[in-house]
Amino acid sequence: MDKSQRRVLKEFPDAKPVYTDEGIVIMSGEREIAADYFMPSTSDIQTAWEHAALACKTTQNFNRTHPLRMSTKDIEKKVMRMRVRRRRAENAKKIKTNAN
Repeated sequence: MDKSQRRVLKEFPDAKPVYTDEGIVIMSGEREIAADYFMPSTSDIQTAWEHAALACKTTQNFNRTHPLRMSTKDIEKKVMRMRVRRRRAENAKKIKTNAN
């Protein structure tokens, strides 16, 4: 099992290669994993796993950064992290000025 196969199986435990008329694709249930990004079918199983891993990675990055895809909980966590960083910076300034 290589790196790309592990990445796909981590997100889609039931993923498996399926032979179609066009070539080999990685399917999870009824869903073709790389179809969202228009990845072509391949004649090689390793390349099919790599396409599926790239689709998983791209989806993860998109979900992490796209503001319309973030849930309310994610936004709240982000705001709280920013507040904590700001408070730490303010406290560090106070401590530094008091030490002088």
